[in-house]
Amino acid sequence: MKKTTAVLTAALLLAGGAAVPARASSGIAWHACATGADDEIGTALDAAGARCGDLAVPLDFRRPRGRTITVALARIPATDRAQRRGALMVNPGGPGDAALGLALEVARSAPPIAAKYDLIGMDPRFVGRSSPLPCAWRDGFAMRSAGADRRAFEEGVAGVRDRATECAGVDPELLRHASTRETARDMDAVRAALGEPKLSYVGWSYGGYLGAVYTQLFPRRVDRFVLDSATGPDGADFRAMGAPTEEALRHWAAWAAARDDTYRLGATTEAVMSTVDGLFAAPPIDAHLLPLVFFLPLRFEAEDTYATLANDVRAFTQGSHEVPESLAPLLGPAQGTDGMPTFCADRAVSRDPETYWRDIEAHRADEPHFGPLTRNLDACAFWPVRPVERLTRLGNAAPVLMVGSTGDPRTPYPGQLATHRALKGSRLVTLEGAYNHTVFGIVDNACVDDTVLAYLLGGALPAANVTCAGR
Repeated sequence: MKKTTAVLTAALLLAGGAAVPARASSGIAWHACATGADDEIGTALDAAGARCGDLAVPLDFRRPRGRTITVALARIPATDRAQRRGALMVNPGGPGDAALGLALEVARSAPPIAAKYDLIGMDPRFVGRSSPLPCAWRDGFAMRSAGADRRAFEEGVAGVRDRATECAGVDPELLRHASTRETARDMDAVRAALGEPKLSYVGWSYGGYLGAVYTQLFPRRVDRFVLDSATGPDGADFRAMGAPTEEALRHWAAWAAARDDTYRLGATTEAVMSTVDGLFAAPPIDAHLLPLVFFLPLRFEAEDTYATLANDVRAFTQGSHEVPESLAPLLGPAQGTDGMPTFCADRAVSRDPETYWRDIEAHRADEPHFGPLTRNLDACAFWPVRPVERLTRLGNAAPVLMVGSTGDPRTPYPGQLATHRALKGSRLVTLEGAYNHTVFGIVDNACVDDTVLAYLLGGALPAANVTCAGR
């Protein structure tokens, strides 16, 4: 991949969060997107008229004349040049998810947005094509359950410690600067290099939190921002996911009970829950993995994901001891580190395993299926470096539109409300009675989509918060 020799200087970005001044498109080394014949995303971007580029940015924005890294981006020009109103960056969340291909997805699925905006996908630092870190997990998904007893917990601790050592050989300076704050500064560096006075943005999940941090660091550079299923003001908190995922499990159980003729898991919600409890009491697969069979599909309230889970559970009840096909891809060698460098750079966590054990035990009764998963320790407990910056404290009046659902099992709705209160200029669109994590463009709901499109295309926030019916 080509690298630009242009480096942002101290006058362009200050450590305290001063915005990079708008300037002509410079410093970006533009090139074709495809890196080879087998690069499907790059080939599709090229076919859509996109150009990809690389921009050198400071590794540590507090030392803008120092060491640099490269961030990669794709730009799809607005289709209606006469009505073009600026650049709109998109981020799918994670952290740890690449964004170049998302610009293409938005261009295909939302032509009115693609008409008025240059769509920008920027792979966050150390993700995808943006100076990827030279380490990856031997197995692909970071989360594992603590299991049912102390012995299983200790086995898990040993596994997490080994996992953390897989990145121990990485230059610690890279790990120290993998934070959300630094990624937000990269966003503003891209904005400036594109010559845009302001930036528009749509971010889902963690991408909503990233957008919120940008509004805090660069409030005067905010144009039209949509934060979908954003985290609470302190960022992603795995511990908060257990309770709403328990609620989503019961919602799925009611769905399965209504289809007992098909799945034979129980004719009532309680009967289906009893079937699930039986599996947890005598796990048909590794107890560290079993909760993931339920946790992953319960992210979305959708017929296909619910049906996949029901079929997996039915296979277990019929004697299968095989890891479901839906889970298998997550257990092979990973291409990245599941966003763990960002989690660990954002927030200091306890390094004492006993802290996590006590928390798990305190919540076994109210979070029996997912507490041992979401409250378990992760690689940050043994990470080789500590955060170098404080967690961003949200509190500004930038005009942003938030979107969320009341039953969100990943970024719980109470946390979204807290972020809404902190972003005093925001309006919130709520999908009521839904169990979806991410909404706009994901859930087929005209009330949500029309409200978001009206804001992105017309510019005016709703006069008040909006509630949309989930069904």
